[in-house]
Amino acid sequence: MSLSLIAFLILIAAFALGSFTRVNAGLAATVAAFGVGTLVAGMPIKDVIAQFPSGLFFILVGATLLFGIVRVTGTIDLLAYWAERLAGQRRLLVPVLMFLLTAALASAGAFTPAAIAIVAPVALALGTRFGISTLAMGLVIVQGANAGAFSPVNPFGVLANVMLDEAGAGAQDTLKLYVYCFVFNAILAVLAYAAVQAIMNRRTPRANGSAPAPAGGSTAAERVTEEAWKDPEEEAEAAGSQTGLLTAAPRTKTASTLLVEGPVKVDVTPMRVLTLAGLAALLVLTTAFGLDVGVASLVIALVLICVKPSVQKPAVESMPWSAIILVTGIVTYVGMLEAMGALEELQAGIASLGNSSVAALITSYVVGIVSAFASTTGTLGVISPIVTPIAADPLLSPIGVVTAIAISSSVVDVSPMSTSGALLMASAQPKDERLFFRALLLWAIAMIGVVPLLVWFVFVQLGIG
Repeated sequence: MSLSLIAFLILIAAFALGSFTRVNAGLAATVAAFGVGTLVAGMPIKDVIAQFPSGLFFILVGATLLFGIVRVTGTIDLLAYWAERLAGQRRLLVPVLMFLLTAALASAGAFTPAAIAIVAPVALALGTRFGISTLAMGLVIVQGANAGAFSPVNPFGVLANVMLDEAGAGAQDTLKLYVYCFVFNAILAVLAYAAVQAIMNRRTPRANGSAPAPAGGSTAAERVTEEAWKDPEEEAEAAGSQTGLLTAAPRTKTASTLLVEGPVKVDVTPMRVLTLAGLAALLVLTTAFGLDVGVASLVIALVLICVKPSVQKPAVESMPWSAIILVTGIVTYVGMLEAMGALEELQAGIASLGNSSVAALITSYVVGIVSAFASTTGTLGVISPIVTPIAADPLLSPIGVVTAIAISSSVVDVSPMSTSGALLMASAQPKDERLFFRALLLWAIAMIGVVPLLVWFVFVQLGIG
């Protein structure tokens, strides 16, 4: 057995350990990097330490700290209140607004699980108020996060753009990647909402012995469920127990409050206005001036903390440190693999297929399967050195290959064994947990089976891009 094969098997073991136990896969990968690097590959410890992704670390810390402040200041509650007022009694507008809100947060740089954790409690409660399946709303939220995830300022987008740069893509391809992923996920959100809502409407009479809830014609009190929703903070703790993430959900209105009282006014305060201005400044600094996402986020976070020091402690405590360890640990291990030459052997194996287009298809399926059980960011970090030579093939379009990989890796985030899917599980009513688990798992399996082939055909074979 070759050293490279041993190294890859250990990485798979780290993924498995993180998927089926509460042990952080990133922590396991970090320890394994030192063990494999020093004992198997004969690397000095300082060379292994040098593989730590300091740039990515600052991006994750800066972005999650800034969006912790967004949560603590109640800015997200203000956005949700505006969304609910805008929707009024227009039922179909609710999932659209929640999709756009989650997409906007991810586009502005929010780590995808953070965006879902922020929006999901409010979105699912609004769904119940308007007689919309919470499962359908959950899928819309995840697709919204994925739609904005490949923004140039989002960690997903940062990793994908590295692949584009190394493949020799043009500067305009950064915007194309974002637009293609946004449009694809928007279409998928519509299909998911329509399919699940139709299925749940048929199940409701059989389950309850009554007709489905009207689309807004009944009073709010008539739609109050017998079982109250969990407190948002308890939802966050449940999410952390399933995923290893220390992600805190925002303190928002409970579903029963939403159903009985309707929209509860959230005031526009100077701090919330300043926070919204900070999010706008983040986009300007990173896109117009090319400032590093992590640095820009830290600068804006510091300004907000200086204005209101009391937000610092809860914002820091709500940061998903487990997710940061997960991502940086896996990327550190991948850096060690690259340093010992293991990735070159894998690239040679894919190259031996003799067809870069087929290699792109196989890689799309691989990232889809792995990402369903692990971090999408970590998966993108693992696969990046393999994708680059495929995307650089002159017979293929770099933007087409990277787009196919990006969509294949993120579309399975609804899996209940991934962070995003587990957060949806935690935001659901207790009586719906089993239904959510089965439905999310089946949806993820369907995505693995269909999407990689579809995006490969559209973006690689047809060469759209």
